[in-house]
Amino acid sequence: MEEDNEQEIVLEDDYYAFLNIPKNATTEEINNAYRRQSRLYHPDKHVDPVLKKEAEILFNHTKKAYEVLSDPHKRAIYDTVGIKGLETEGWEIVQRTKTPAEIREEYERLEREREERRLQQHTNPKGSVTVYINATDLFSKYDEDYDDSLGLFSSIEVSGMSFTQSIEAPLTLKDTITLYGSLATQNGTGHGSINVSAKRLVSSKGWMEVDVGAGNGPTLSIKGFRTLTKRIFCDGATILQFTAHGVRPGLVGTLAMQLDKHTVGYLTYRAGIQSAMSTMLVRDTSRSYTSVSIHLGLVHSYVGLSYVYKMEEKQLKLRGNIRVGTFGAFLEYGVEKKVSRHSSLAAMVRVCVPTGVTLKIRLNRASQTYAFPIHISEEILPAPVFYATVVPLITWTVVKKFVVDPIVKERKERDKEKQREMNKTRMLEKQKEAKTAIELMRATFSRIRAEEEAKRGLIITKASYGRFIYPLQDRPTGEEAGRTRDEVIDVTIPLQCLIRDSKLILHDTSKSQLPGFYDPCVGEEKQLLIQYLFHNQTHECIVKDTEPLRIPIPSHKVNTT
Repeated sequence: MEEDNEQEIVLEDDYYAFLNIPKNATTEEINNAYRRQSRLYHPDKHVDPVLKKEAEILFNHTKKAYEVLSDPHKRAIYDTVGIKGLETEGWEIVQRTKTPAEIREEYERLEREREERRLQQHTNPKGSVTVYINATDLFSKYDEDYDDSLGLFSSIEVSGMSFTQSIEAPLTLKDTITLYGSLATQNGTGHGSINVSAKRLVSSKGWMEVDVGAGNGPTLSIKGFRTLTKRIFCDGATILQFTAHGVRPGLVGTLAMQLDKHTVGYLTYRAGIQSAMSTMLVRDTSRSYTSVSIHLGLVHSYVGLSYVYKMEEKQLKLRGNIRVGTFGAFLEYGVEKKVSRHSSLAAMVRVCVPTGVTLKIRLNRASQTYAFPIHISEEILPAPVFYATVVPLITWTVVKKFVVDPIVKERKERDKEKQREMNKTRMLEKQKEAKTAIELMRATFSRIRAEEEAKRGLIITKASYGRFIYPLQDRPTGEEAGRTRDEVIDVTIPLQCLIRDSKLILHDTSKSQLPGFYDPCVGEEKQLLIQYLFHNQTHECIVKDTEPLRIPIPSHKVNTT
């Protein structure tokens, strides 16, 4: 299933595109663009009262764009965070700052203060539910002659469950309180614990945490993290567990080193409770994740290798894991698929000595995890391994095709419609503004076109902007055209007015922000189609929405013979 990555699209003015200048425009380029557009929209140039009033709106828009881009302070804010930065309250240093960097720092400070106020009003719950299922009777009946009246369902039982839940409450940007607990039951016996921890960010290089818990006796731990150098960091914890037989102390410490851009090495020592020493080498890139670990302990020792192949374009991960130790060995393989923006589904098969074959299914939804380990066989047999591998694949394929895909398609259409409704008022305003601009451009359009015709220069014969459903040569007609239509607008007049000295230059911003343009299909991919004459010869080109354009170009010439 494709990732549900629809995001809210907010229509916001682009001052650079409105003046048709690049984002690195010089002061002179900004001034020239402002003078050109001011002459076009100045209210005094229009006699008709209606056009005069509409011209005043566009003139004020031009003036606003110029005021922002011509002021180094406002331009720095706008370039960094957009129009929302210009509307931010509390710019105490804006009048005395010297550089854009100082303004960015001030905005970040104000953002931190607002974020701190928001954090004090929010908690972040996280949790997991694990259901242990025993299905070993499917492949090895205890008594073949037993009267199995319920068939398949009598071979499956829930052997245990566990729950974990935590609530994280940020007090400030530096202080966080977390309350968490767990409850588990297995084969009729159970246990649980509850903990509360207070974490404080001491500096940008480290933090400290105090954790108090109750369950199998009270526990107290003090944890810390510290960055030692640019490439070396460490963490540690002192643990005290109070039991009926006295206090059991424990110490855990980890030293880590960044070996290169993608590789980190870890060395961990545990003393007291389950004493052990382990080392791990982790390499994480955009395409794969690999870890090699060696664990030496008094109770258990093992060597492990884990590998994940990432297929970002398909939102898919292929996983493999092998471990050999004093208690046995296992091979684990499976796949993880991101099914929406906040959800992922994983299936893993574990073939283990001595426990047999287990199928693990896990669903992550936002901050909640649901896991279902299904113990299929106590022995390693071909049939359980085959069914544990094939059945999830077939089930997912069927469910995806007949259930998931239709739901996702409907959701995407619903999200697009929601975006249209959210921006409906703004779209109508932009559409009205574009039509007004075209009316105000007509005199300028006639003048520029006449000048270009006189010197056999650049003449826009037709220009369309929007979403083209069909290629130019395959456009439907009649009833078919009524069912599936392009979503485009005519922009011939606006483009002709942007021509200077028989040249048209458009920059790498959305063309929907150009004067006389608007977005006819919010959220869709758009293109600009131009047919033009140069030296009385026909030319044609089509470019993507944010692709820069400079015409005329000889390669655009159309062979009319």
